[in-house]
Amino acid sequence: MRMGPYALMNEGEISLLSGRRILLGVTGSIAAFKAADLASKLTQAGAEVDCILTASAERFVTGLTFQSLTGRRAYVEQDLWADEGHILHVGLAQTAALLVIAPATADTIAKLVHGRANTLLTLTALAATCPVIVAPAMDAGMFEHPATQANLEVLRGRGVTIVGPVEGRMASGLIGWGRMSEPTEIVGTIRLVLGRGGPLTGRKVVVTAGGTQEPLDPVRFLANRSSGKQGFALAQAALDRGAEVTLISAPSHLVTPTGAVRRDVATAKEMSEVVLQAVQGADVLVMAAAVADFRPRAVSEHKLKRAGGVPEMPLEPTEDILGEVAKRRPPVVVGFAAESEDLIRNATDKLKHKQLDLIVANDISAKDAGFAANTNRVTLLKAGGDREELPLMAKSKVAEVVMERIEQLLPDMIN
Repeated sequence: MRMGPYALMNEGEISLLSGRRILLGVTGSIAAFKAADLASKLTQAGAEVDCILTASAERFVTGLTFQSLTGRRAYVEQDLWADEGHILHVGLAQTAALLVIAPATADTIAKLVHGRANTLLTLTALAATCPVIVAPAMDAGMFEHPATQANLEVLRGRGVTIVGPVEGRMASGLIGWGRMSEPTEIVGTIRLVLGRGGPLTGRKVVVTAGGTQEPLDPVRFLANRSSGKQGFALAQAALDRGAEVTLISAPSHLVTPTGAVRRDVATAKEMSEVVLQAVQGADVLVMAAAVADFRPRAVSEHKLKRAGGVPEMPLEPTEDILGEVAKRRPPVVVGFAAESEDLIRNATDKLKHKQLDLIVANDISAKDAGFAANTNRVTLLKAGGDREELPLMAKSKVAEVVMERIEQLLPDMIN
């Protein structure tokens, strides 16, 4: 395997955004400070971010702010009348992978609908042939006004993606719908839009994540240290490649990747039921969840008390999810093996016995990888006997490599 791109990539870099040129339009709203955060996040992800500020936006923030965050020139209204002005909007528009307007005021949204070209931003928007994302930001009554709602519907009909707004307190003190979505959500939407048409477009991918919880009594349960980070990263990597993703998660506070359908479960039994339902018609199942192997044979109806002495708790095996999946398996099934000893031997046994196409093996005794860590060091084993060791890398990068291997295993699409 060529490890160069993964080994050299910054941890915060996102492959889908790396080297992509994104236009960020900023209009006159107090939410412009969030646009600065968005520009920073996109730049850290590896994107080349060119910002266009309207004259009203400059009353809240400056072009220097964005230039400092992106390392690239920020364009302001007066640039339209400079020597390059007669071709500036064309050059900006034609080389962009995406145009994002965040925040987008009610006035700018109306201008986009009616094709007004009286600012550098709206002029560029008219010349753009790339996908467009609009993140509205305005006071509550303005967003809910029939005129704004009608304008947004027109933009949706033209293929523009609208993200947000959310409900909350406005600068005016009013509470309602109109707050601009947070930059992390907008980045998620950007990934979803740019991922369309990727190598997994038309494929249905099911990913499990996190550690199940098996109840002992009304307040206690048996669990493991799985954070769910690797499973969530796999779901995001599949979305970045255009897949339809169902994420089946054990209890987790992690944010659902934008575009994924999330199903929450707690126990191994619940996960088994949801997985068997979700894999019907799926192309890929990735079992990244740490499913409990055992559960108490009986759950106490009441809280177990110390005064009652140490209870005896007979255990019984939980459902064999992969064993059941084998009876009605999708074309590609991937498992995980988290081992504390004999990593390769135990993973190979699981690969064969569970009839997997690929297994991802990791040593949970390592302090810098595995449970709860942001990094992982894994070995990939294929059913055909191929073995591939990956160096220590961010879990997001591990997820990308695993998805690339899944692409190679999938049969060609049948038209």
